[in-house]
Amino acid sequence: MTGESDERRTVKVSKYLSKHLRHQPERLGITLDANGWVAIDDLLRATTAHHFRLTRAELDHVVAVNDKQRFTIDGDRIRANQGHTVTVDLDLAPATPPAYLYHGTVAGNLAAIRAEGLRPMRRHHVHLSADRETATRVGARRGRPVVLPVDAAGMHREGLIFRVSANGVWLTDSVPARYLRFAGA
Repeated sequence: MTGESDERRTVKVSKYLSKHLRHQPERLGITLDANGWVAIDDLLRATTAHHFRLTRAELDHVVAVNDKQRFTIDGDRIRANQGHTVTVDLDLAPATPPAYLYHGTVAGNLAAIRAEGLRPMRRHHVHLSADRETATRVGARRGRPVVLPVDAAGMHREGLIFRVSANGVWLTDSVPARYLRFAGA
């Protein structure tokens, strides 16, 4: 296998895991526990039964090299760090955010964001980045990125709750428009 095909396989496995550990575990016949964990042996058996052969070594590799650190392995179990559309409680403690966090989007979403703020849409939380660069990459997945600074300190002072996932993504229930900075957007 070449380095390029290895990379394609890694991306394919990561997307496959995201789909089933965040959105559709039932399609594999696996059940996530209340906190989103599943036994690795159960996951590997299920992937094989669904004609997507995956070894423990390959799983460990994908988790280790994933640029967004989407997954956590804890002993003999695995879970997605955030982004679920299925009901899970990631059991993340409230955290004090930095003064500003950032949200990456595209220009086509700005009118709705100005009117309604940031909403979780199909997910359980709004995802925010600690730096502009990460938010830019997130926005670029959908087109030309627009980065909106979020007055996280102001939200926190007003009693809105933040949590931070294992891979550094900041999560909150919503971001009212008054906490967003639209200068240049």
